[in-house]
Amino acid sequence: MKIKTKLPEWGTSIFTIMSRMAVEHDAINLAQGFPDFNCDEELLELVHHFQIKGFNQYAPMQGVPVLRKAIAEKIEKLYGRHYNFENEITVTAGATQALFTAITSVVEQGDEVILFEPAYDSYVPDILSNGGIPVYIPLNLKNYSYDWDLVRKKISDRTKAIILNSPHNPTGSLITEKDIKELEQVTKGTDILIVSDEVYEHITFDGRKHFSLAGSEELAKRTFAISSFGKTYHTTGWKMGYCAAPENLSKEFRKMHQFIVFSANTPIQHAYAEFMKQEERYLLLGKFYEQKRNVFLNEIRNTKFKLKPCDSTYFQLLDYSSISNKTDMEFAEYLTKEIGVAVIPISPFYKCTSSQSIVRICFAKTDEVLKEAATKLRNSQAKI
Repeated sequence: MKIKTKLPEWGTSIFTIMSRMAVEHDAINLAQGFPDFNCDEELLELVHHFQIKGFNQYAPMQGVPVLRKAIAEKIEKLYGRHYNFENEITVTAGATQALFTAITSVVEQGDEVILFEPAYDSYVPDILSNGGIPVYIPLNLKNYSYDWDLVRKKISDRTKAIILNSPHNPTGSLITEKDIKELEQVTKGTDILIVSDEVYEHITFDGRKHFSLAGSEELAKRTFAISSFGKTYHTTGWKMGYCAAPENLSKEFRKMHQFIVFSANTPIQHAYAEFMKQEERYLLLGKFYEQKRNVFLNEIRNTKFKLKPCDSTYFQLLDYSSISNKTDMEFAEYLTKEIGVAVIPISPFYKCTSSQSIVRICFAKTDEVLKEAATKLRNSQAKI
């Protein structure tokens, strides 16, 4: 039977490709964004506790009340925005599901959706599968900042939404207070919605601050603010996230959510709710990953790799233009197969093939692994 694909340009994601290549060639996997260390033992014990207690059936579609209440309290404490946990907070099966649900709930055939490149790879398929039209705006290549004049030029009467990602994957950049003000002006007096991917909200470095769109009086009214427990608590495999949005948006979000996944893992929801009482677990997360970033940077600094600024997330971009003329995909394959370190090329984060000589590494690894990988990368320069 011949089936017309909704995503003709898409095959297996670059993350799956590079992780599989890492396994095949016994390479250190700095490609896919997940920690190689376990989560806190206490969190594991809490999950087991709630399993033994019998919390093993369907959770309420919108999430267990105790967790939604904890999320709402955290957002208000950090960003000053009150969300009613009953009808404005929804627990999801990961942030990727939340992104798809948010886009599906509002994007219709022919709607334009603005996104910034380099962009996380799920955004465009989400738009296209709902009949939407992606409108690509490049970030400034020097520091990955926003060109708001270009945004104004790209907005049309068909613009339904803007997707914003900060802290930003793959660049590690952050939106600023000025960016927030610009976005407020750009969308003021329009019906343009915002899908705000904030999954790395607690991972910022060098005293820098994450500005959630929930903290803006103007933008919060039109925003789906999405975050992830997996990134915060080193539990990416549990696939748990949430969406905070005003009631009118949450109503539409939940209509889709109930038919996409219905509800998320019950005992884990209860465990997170209890664990969130220890605020230092997420408040100190930035310091934890800043130390890991610095370990890697110190090991790789005196090489021909040029280090791009990394203000957030657990990703570091490496410019290899002084080392090789290979394309980023060729260089990533070379590092994986010949040097023993798997990385991610930057070009899959763009619609068109990028000519930048840049690869991304993930430093959410043990210090020993980071040092070993850095040693291999140092040695790679002598072999090209």
